[in-house]
Amino acid sequence: MTKPILATVANLRDEPAPKEGVLARIAISFTAWAERWFPDAFVFVAIAVVVVALAAMLNGASVLSVSRAFGDGFWSLITFTMQMAFVAIGGYVVAVSSPAQRLIHRLAEIPRTGPGAVGLIAGISMLASLLNWGLSLIFGGLLVRALAERQELKMDYRAAAAAAYLGLGATWAMGLSSSAAQLQANAASLPKSLLPITGVIPFSETIFLWQSVVITAVLVAISVVIAVSSAPGPGTAITAQAMGIKVERGETGEQRRPQQPGEWLEHSPLLTVLIVALAAGWLIHEFATKDPMIAISSLNTYNFLFIMLGMLLHWRPRRFLDAVVKSVPATSGVLIQFPFYGSIAAILTMAKNEAGLTVSDQIAHAFVAMSTQHLYPLVIGIYSAVLGFFIPSGGGKWLLEAPYVMQAANDLKVHLGWAVQVYNAAEALPNLINPFWMLPLLGVLGLKARDVVGFTFLQLLVHLPLVLFMLWALAYTLEYHPPVIP
Repeated sequence: MTKPILATVANLRDEPAPKEGVLARIAISFTAWAERWFPDAFVFVAIAVVVVALAAMLNGASVLSVSRAFGDGFWSLITFTMQMAFVAIGGYVVAVSSPAQRLIHRLAEIPRTGPGAVGLIAGISMLASLLNWGLSLIFGGLLVRALAERQELKMDYRAAAAAAYLGLGATWAMGLSSSAAQLQANAASLPKSLLPITGVIPFSETIFLWQSVVITAVLVAISVVIAVSSAPGPGTAITAQAMGIKVERGETGEQRRPQQPGEWLEHSPLLTVLIVALAAGWLIHEFATKDPMIAISSLNTYNFLFIMLGMLLHWRPRRFLDAVVKSVPATSGVLIQFPFYGSIAAILTMAKNEAGLTVSDQIAHAFVAMSTQHLYPLVIGIYSAVLGFFIPSGGGKWLLEAPYVMQAANDLKVHLGWAVQVYNAAEALPNLINPFWMLPLLGVLGLKARDVVGFTFLQLLVHLPLVLFMLWALAYTLEYHPPVIP
């Protein structure tokens, strides 16, 4: 992959390239640094394991307790690991089907320039993330591949990939798939120990607050502007073709006939129709008995829907199975790296010192202790971002931290719904440079984290102060109300 890039750069030296804008030059500089110095995603997580283990020992935890936490946590994310692997598999299988390819390529006909294509990807990714972050990740990746086929656009493949990732790095936690907001809105989901502290907080007091809508709208607008402005122009863009990445659409030719009697069912739609009919019955019941947005935000439901849709779109089992086989390499990073993130989370939250405190406890208590009513959004926002860098749980760690974070909000008379949103908005920030959530997307696109992190780091430089400022300023427009306990 490196040789085609170097050859492209060498050819560019022979021709005067148009002058890039300031943001594009900064993004190119960051990317050049990242391509040289940013480690592979596996090395990144391995370093994080060592750093967290040392921090736990410095906190007073014994070597044995740290080692036990490492081993106990290694398989703690196994269910989530398989769910994320199926996000990549399901998305890929749907993408390479003939109907999906036609739909995606029609959408890909809209842009007229490479930077315009990057902006379209960014906007769609972030808007989709408000419905479901998994949808954002896969749909954005598929759109990147489709646009990369249009060689006349000279779209920078790295910038486009970074744009597809913005839903996870900017807006997902402000939408309907926010785990924290969903947990707080459902009394049955809340632990008995947390319910007296927070009560039930409906969506109207979290993601549907006008203040939340303002933050989301500003982030979408600013992120699209940065994505377009930082995308290299045709003179300096590194396309998928230059990187040696094949992006041509999947085979849609004639299905070969069965060669043996035993192959007949592989090439017949009979089994597909029967299985999809069974799946449709379950899906109808699921969406009829639950809020549709809550139902689709379940990763199990989401993956089930995509797998069944993929089977239906491919129509014949043989085509479906061939697509699954081709999708498996995209899951390798997820399968080997997510267990290490489970160990990191366990060390932070389980390796205790003699006083019974973990590194996570120490960080939380330090941030909460230095907070006041007006500083709460800033302090908790920074805390959420820092811890989210090491425990990128997609909101799952809210159950661990909500008791002391929300108790502090009560003590300081901070609007409880806004406290949830402070946590949500800040938690997305470290995703912009943490390879954890990038892995399924990178697998689909055939890239490494170092290829895109230069562009996402530029977004982080703008998002971090902007988000913290808005969380602090908008808090003045809200009043504290005691918990509502059903």
